[in-house]
Amino acid sequence: MMVVISQVKFLENMKEQDLLNRIYSSPRVMVGKPVIRGTRLSVEYILNLLAHGATVTEILEEYEGLVEADIRACLLFASRALESASFMPLAEIA
Repeated sequence: MMVVISQVKFLENMKEQDLLNRIYSSPRVMVGKPVIRGTRLSVEYILNLLAHGATVTEILEEYEGLVEADIRACLLFASRALESASFMPLAEIA
């Protein structure tokens, strides 16, 4: 049983790493902002589109060459970036 669980975990990590490999950052592209590899579409821009109500389908139709995995990669990248962030409340909630 333990072998099966560790194999599943390994496959999940590989899939996650494959997604994260779709994100690229270089000082020469978009001033170092993380972008979808091979594009100038920043992770921030894609997340902003989603936050403002654009669907994955709409984004894929608008930007030829993008695939669903690119959008998932942006979400995973943001999730990983927030894992190590510390947050301090600005005010106490009564």
